[in-house]
This record gives sequence, structure tokens and C-alpha cells, in this order.
Amino acid sequence: MTFQIYPTLEIPETLAAGPGPGNTDARVLHAFVNAGVADHMQGDVLRGMIECKLMLRKIWGTDNTYTFAVAGTGWSALDTMFSAVMPGDKVVAFTNGTFSGIDALTLRIKAATAEEHAANPLDPIAASVTVIEIPHGQPVTGEMVEVALAEHKPKWAFMAHWETGSGRVNDVQGFSDACENHGTMGLIDAVSSLGVADFRIDDFPGIAGWASCPQKGLCCLPLTYAPVSFTDAFIEALKTTGAYSYVHNPIFEARHWGIVDGQDVEKGTYHRTHSGYAVAAFHESLRLTLQEGLAKRAHSYKTHEAVLRDAVTAMGCDVTSDMPSLVVLNLPTELAGREMELVQNCRARGFGIWPTLSAPVQVRIGILNQLNHQSISRIVKLFGEAIRELGGTVDFEAIEALLESRYGTSIAA
Repeated sequence: MTFQIYPTLEIPETLAAGPGPGNTDARVLHAFVNAGVADHMQGDVLRGMIECKLMLRKIWGTDNTYTFAVAGTGWSALDTMFSAVMPGDKVVAFTNGTFSGIDALTLRIKAATAEEHAANPLDPIAASVTVIEIPHGQPVTGEMVEVALAEHKPKWAFMAHWETGSGRVNDVQGFSDACENHGTMGLIDAVSSLGVADFRIDDFPGIAGWASCPQKGLCCLPLTYAPVSFTDAFIEALKTTGAYSYVHNPIFEARHWGIVDGQDVEKGTYHRTHSGYAVAAFHESLRLTLQEGLAKRAHSYKTHEAVLRDAVTAMGCDVTSDMPSLVVLNLPTELAGREMELVQNCRARGFGIWPTLSAPVQVRIGILNQLNHQSISRIVKLFGEAIRELGGTVDFEAIEALLESRYGTSIAA
């Protein structure tokens, strides 16, 4: 049997204009490719990890000692956070989109008993887990959380801070307050908000665990480390019950980042094989985040999202989201039902926008690390051309005037 050697894989440059991953700063890529070959216990690699841990505390806005990062995507961070949930634990999970829905499935998997797994291995119905489903496009409110926790009195409660599936910002203050009121430990999916929004997690004492990702707000590709942060109460609960994981056990993971028995130590101990290249890239992405400042970055996202929102609205689209890094929209009435066709046309041209992954199908346009007038104008121009290609009507002169009024430049810039 003969086997053909494939030619070198060449992946062209595209405009990443979806919910994530975002566009990586050239300085992060430079740090990645210029790192020397080093093993995972080499002194500079370990020093870089310690510095990353300290920078993460600043970015998260926390004094939590158990603040570090998990090798992998945001799912790895979430799995690490959810590892504290044991079979039979009482949980209330709030979902209002695709990704919080997957988080709820993960929680049902974690909390299900052996009998519940056997009855439905891929979709266990855990009796101890209550899932509150909020319709697509609507936010989770503090009032909803208060009512559910008062009724069910769970050990854990879960919510996504920003639900990327529908582009909605959920009420994290109300969630935290309700958790405090009922002695519940809150868990938050902050995959889309960290590095984009200006907030301090220590301002939300009802929340015991936070999980995020490297490739959205922190704009760190190649995939490197997913940030997490846990309160002492979370760690004490974990010590009491244990976890059915070695790789994603927060206590074991933390030891490699120089966190042992709740204290910072000079040198971490082995847990997994870390990459010096990944440490260097992640380190640089955190440096850039701190150098820019979260307040400035958050303001910039709000400013540019408002321009994009107004531009697509002027094209006849209906925006239903409120996330500063993502616009979720319905196409003009005459193009309704052709969302997937439009998205596929755009992606075929290297313009990487996304559909929603659950019904109703909508279009998602993201601006991660696209915070300048040239990038927003290019996104608007390409999207307008895609609408016109499907037979829609776009007044490019009016759109250009809108952009000029905001940026002092034309759509062709």
C-alpha cells in the first residue's frame, strides 16, 4: 500500500471577525517564535509562570492566591473549575445560549450519579442539577437567580458572565448577591469578558470560581493558557470532597504555578509538561493587557462596537446583542433565512464571521483586537458587500458618511 506525502500545509491570513478566537498581536507571536528550546522545569520557564500568575491577579482584580492558568482552551479552565462538583451535589445552572448550555451539560455530567450516567451516558439527567433555561437573546437577571436559589438552596450556582452564543451580558452583580444571600458558591464562565470588560472579581464575593480563556479578550494565539481564579472557600470545599481528576484538579494544577497549601512558593512542582513557547506568548499577552489598561481597553471596545452596531443597523439589520466585543444581528427582512448562506460566502472570501450555533440562526460579527477605525471600516465594507451580493440594498454613501462622522475617514480606508 502506497502513501502520498502531503504538501506543506499553508493556511492563508483571514480576517477573524467572529466571537473568538481573536486576532493575536504581532508581539505575542514574536515572543512565541523567539523563545529558546527549554524543558518545562527550566528556570526561566518557571519564572515566567510565576510572573504570569502575578499578572493574572492584577488583571482579574483579585487577592485570590489560587489564581493561575490551565494549559488549553477555555473548556480546560471550565473543566478545572467544575472539577469541584461531585456526584449528587446540588447545582442550579442558568443558560441563555449555546455555551452556557454546554456548561450546564458539563455540570450534569459532573453531578450525575453512576446510575444516572448508565441511564443516559452522553446526556445524563442529574436529579441534583436544576437548569434554568432563559430564552435565546434574553439576559440572566439577578431577580431570576434570587428566585431560583431561594427555592432550591444549592451548593453551587453557575452562570456565564457574557453568553457569546446570543451576545448577551448577564447580571453578575445580581448573581453574586443572590449567592451571598443563600450561602451558595457561585461559578462564572468569564471566557468572553476577561480582557474586554473592566471589572474586579473581588467585588463579587458571592462568586467562588472564575474561568476564562486565552484566545478572546487576552488575544493569545497559539492556544496557551486559560486563566482561572478560586477563593479560599472553593479550595476548602475541594479539599473536603476531592475531585475525580488529576489533570484538571485545581490544587494539583496550582502547585506547578508555585501555589502550595495556599501559599506562594519560589518554585512550582511538576504537574504537566508546559511549553516554554506557550509561556512566553502568554506572558507577553498579559504584559500587553496591563500596559494598555483594562479601563482604556473596555472603553475602546464600547466605542468601536457602537460604530459597528450603527453601521449594520443602517444596512437594515436588527441588532439583538449588548456585548461590547460582539454584534449579533438579524438580517434585513428581505434576506431573512439566508444567514448561513451569507456567512459561508463571507468565510469563503477570508472574512471570518459566524452564525449563532443554536436557533434562531443569527449572524455574529466580532471585533476582538480590531480596535481601530481601519479595521472597523473594513469589516463594515465587507459585510455591506456581502449583503448586496445576496440582493440586499446598501447605501454605501450613507454608510461612508456615518463612518466619516465617527472616525473622520472613509469606508475605503
